[in-house]
Amino acid sequence: MVTQQQRQRWMSVLASSPAGELQAGWRALDLNIPFHIIRAPETGLTQLIARMGATGRRFVLGDMTITRAVVRLDDGTYGYSYVAGRDKTHAELCALADALLQQPQYHARLQQQLVEPLAARQQERHQSRAREIAASRVDFFTLVRGDN
Repeated sequence: MVTQQQRQRWMSVLASSPAGELQAGWRALDLNIPFHIIRAPETGLTQLIARMGATGRRFVLGDMTITRAVVRLDDGTYGYSYVAGRDKTHAELCALADALLQQPQYHARLQQQLVEPLAARQQERHQSRAREIAASRVDFFTLVRGDN
């Protein structure tokens, strides 16, 4: 049985991966699974709400373009996706992967060959970005004069 945290993790990895990497990983799997499109990929806006200091009053940060899709496998399993941007193929592929990851016969293979490599690349990109930021960090200090 898949837990909610596991599903949230793979959905996050799939949705935040570059579409090209996801498609390349999917092609390498060579899966031709029949599915039905329940909600064709459609693009819209969502309003982003933030909090001041993470605990203060809410305010509207802005709008963001997202694309969503819903698919159903022949056995009745639904897959959902919401991805940033307008890439409809990316949204549909994420929804299909979500549905298949809920299936015991595909779960381990998709985790090992699709989700984990994508997560590792994302982690490397985050670490690389952190190194770039750390390299440009400036430490300020106050020099105390001896006459005080």
